[in-house]
Amino acid sequence: MSTFATSGTPGTPGTPGTPVTVRVPAKVNVQLAVGAARPDGFHDLANVFLAVSLFDEVTATPADTLTVTCEGPDADKVPLDRTNLAARAAEILAARAGLEPAVHLHIAKNIPVAGGMAGGSADGAAALLACDTLWGLNTPLSELLDICAELGSDVPFSLVGGAALGTGRGELLTPVGAGTFHWVFAVADGGLSTPAVFREFDRLAEAAGTAIPEPQASPALLAALASGDAEALGAALANDLQAAALSLRPQLARTLAAGVDGGALAALVSGSGPTTAFLCRDAESAEKVAAALFASGTCRATRIASSPAPGATVLPS
Repeated sequence: MSTFATSGTPGTPGTPGTPVTVRVPAKVNVQLAVGAARPDGFHDLANVFLAVSLFDEVTATPADTLTVTCEGPDADKVPLDRTNLAARAAEILAARAGLEPAVHLHIAKNIPVAGGMAGGSADGAAALLACDTLWGLNTPLSELLDICAELGSDVPFSLVGGAALGTGRGELLTPVGAGTFHWVFAVADGGLSTPAVFREFDRLAEAAGTAIPEPQASPALLAALASGDAEALGAALANDLQAAALSLRPQLARTLAAGVDGGALAALVSGSGPTTAFLCRDAESAEKVAAALFASGTCRATRIASSPAPGATVLPS
């Protein structure tokens, strides 16, 4: 695994009792190549992650017991029990350190919920860094990444941000170069379950009767990403889960078409969906694409962002 540097210093102690807030980005998969199902139920991936400038913030405050609260768009859809990855991150870190997870975690939610942009994973990474800082543990980044991998396949990238190739089930990261790109994201009504989308991928593959190749990162895509060539990146965007997401949510095809008709260079389903991502030529074009998408009536909301964005970052007190 290559070495990363995060934008905040993991484990830098704060003033005792002072709340710690960590900002963490959403992601888009500019390539998601999916292999056949493994015996453990996971799939090998070649997952080219790109962090984008849509952020959640997680604040860790000393408390008598572990509690989670949430505010923001669709906050009512965020679990507030121990199934929340933020809570699980606090529990795992505390157990490793021999502490009680006595912390209140407050999530300011801005990343779409169940939208294929790793919002839950982002909150897990943010809570891990916030608790590590609050408790003054100074945990090495390599160990934080191990905990992230235990939490979920997308969580390690949420911690480091930027741009990276994820292999294995997505948790083994290698940093890659990335120029600046401009995006519009169309938020759909309701969410899509990632496990359900993978099951549909398996079903469609079995129905087609074709062998699934080993997932490989596209050299053309990596070159376009590193050079900042938006047109070349648009031509190389790929998501092997898109057919499955469209099978489960056919109306997303109308959203994809509306964005391209509105001037996007390219469009794809973000991760397992249902959020759709539109690559734009520049910031001005992104404004126009967002307006066209909203006017089309094919999505609930639009969000404009740029990439790459920094990973989990401790904000000043």
